[in-house]
Amino acid sequence: MRFSAPKLADCTQPGPDSELYIVEGDSAARAVLRVRNAANQAVLPMQGKPLNAMNTSANEVHRNVQFAAVLDSLGIELSVNSNAAQLVNVRYERLILLFDPDADGIHARTLMLLFLYRWLRPLLDAGRVFDVHAPQWIIAAAGMPQPVYASTESHLNRVRDYLREQGLTEIKTKRFRGLGGVDALTLKTQCIAPESRNLKPLSAEDADRALIVFAELRVLGREL
Repeated sequence: MRFSAPKLADCTQPGPDSELYIVEGDSAARAVLRVRNAANQAVLPMQGKPLNAMNTSANEVHRNVQFAAVLDSLGIELSVNSNAAQLVNVRYERLILLFDPDADGIHARTLMLLFLYRWLRPLLDAGRVFDVHAPQWIIAAAGMPQPVYASTESHLNRVRDYLREQGLTEIKTKRFRGLGGVDALTLKTQCIAPESRNLKPLSAEDADRALIVFAELRVLGREL
């Protein structure tokens, strides 16, 4: 098995209880590296949106720089009939997707999920793939003991409405411009530290729902 993922920032103890973070771009990778646990958290940046891997061949996947980097980082040699037996020696226990919470980041994360669904589904079925909901806004107000976070605009509006109902004034919000713009403490507590991060397991059902959305968009003439 070859091992050539030049942008991988590996951890010192891959194996049980280790994690591979796939992040969106070099700026995000640098930010995560500043707050990760170097012993068991590896970081791999993805540049640009991945291909839609649902109709690709194994050769096409290996020729794709982004997918090849994921496979090499995990220590997997892909074959046309990938199965669970080939995934026994995956280098990390968990695979975590950490993308910007904007439209481009959500699209890129979904394409990465579809790649895992098409070619590495045993990882999904085994409950080893996760998504981290990165905060898009930080909200503070006079009288609040600590700030709170929102990952979507609707969530932000609900938080502001609640604070107003509680009689809090001088509500201040700040929008993060990508993961590279998130301060170190927020990034660590919300996305990296196991005891406080907002981690969601991903499953084949999540991929199925994404495929339905993609099919609906194609009907409307929007190719993804």
